[in-house]
Amino acid sequence: MTARPANAHQARLLRLLRDGGPNSRAQLGDQVDLSRSKLAVEVDRLLETGLVVADGLAASRGGRRSHNIRLAPALRFLGVDIGATSIDVAVTNAELEVLGHLNHPMDVREGPVAVFEQVLAMAAKLKVTGLAEEFDGAGIGVPGPVRFPEGVPVAPPIMPGWDGFPVREALSQELGCPVMVDNDVNLMAMGEQHAGVARSAGDFLCIKIGTGIGCGIVVGGEVYRGTTGSAGDIGHIQVVADGRACACGNKGCLEAYFSGAALARDAEDAARTGRSPELAARLEVSGRLTAVDVAAAAAAGDPTALDLIREGGNRVGQVIAGLVSFFNPALVVIGGGVTGLGHTLLASVRTQVYRQSLPLATGNLPIVLGELGPTAGVTGAARLISDHLFSPA
Repeated sequence: MTARPANAHQARLLRLLRDGGPNSRAQLGDQVDLSRSKLAVEVDRLLETGLVVADGLAASRGGRRSHNIRLAPALRFLGVDIGATSIDVAVTNAELEVLGHLNHPMDVREGPVAVFEQVLAMAAKLKVTGLAEEFDGAGIGVPGPVRFPEGVPVAPPIMPGWDGFPVREALSQELGCPVMVDNDVNLMAMGEQHAGVARSAGDFLCIKIGTGIGCGIVVGGEVYRGTTGSAGDIGHIQVVADGRACACGNKGCLEAYFSGAALARDAEDAARTGRSPELAARLEVSGRLTAVDVAAAAAAGDPTALDLIREGGNRVGQVIAGLVSFFNPALVVIGGGVTGLGHTLLASVRTQVYRQSLPLATGNLPIVLGELGPTAGVTGAARLISDHLFSPA
């Protein structure tokens, strides 16, 4: 895609069509502060660029019927969500509908070269299916802080070899299209904001509990990243003074007590010490345990597994309660791989937050699981690059 909107009015029109789908000129005019003649000029200029196309006759509002306008149906975005232990890659259309989605296990500690070889192979596989001839842009999420203007990871605790790697520049060259890079939890928040449970929320927190724990912060509809890109790194808030050692080098961090890795470690300890026959049986079969095993054991009524989930939920809730008192969000969304633990986890988190935060902050505060699951990150990645491309050049 070579064309970009020429001004803020055109950018606004493109985003309205992305978020709301095909619309008539009259309906678009109801949503932008433009005279009818000025609106007609801007729409005609967008039609000339090929970014939008006419799409049939609109419903009559009295008088002559106009054509609907929609984003060009050939536009394709690539969304890439790199987690600590897996990669999700998807192709979306201009309205960010996921047309094809692949997942592949991958350890981010293998380094950027190996990870991006896999990303490119997955992107090529999606192309072969006929979903896209080329990509008009790509959004990339990584599980660590990102210096957003440059698209470069910065001192990521669980990503050895990634510090300072030019992700945006390297992938842009390989894919032949513009690329934007952000922290994975920010993209999860953007995905839930676009097509999930946070569609109507302007100020909300999105907590991702996976191998690590992070928080996407959305203020006035925009992601807040902080001065150096590390805003929302709540996994390294201390919950136990001089407690367990954490991968970041400190002690007592939330992530050291409840994350995918911490839960697996505690579950294996419970299995080996005889506290949970259910987990012991699963460990004997597979040789290792994950959050999925804990969820299955809890579903079978195993009291130790249930205790592990409740204790972890209490710790997460303790941290979220502080965030709620400070930020006063309209919504808290919880997502990530560990949310397979479901409503037992959610109940513990809610109990702690509602108990510890002031009623003024929690009286009308929903705390809910995300709706999009594994497509939240790739949808957010497509949203990220479309925000960039649907801005004036």
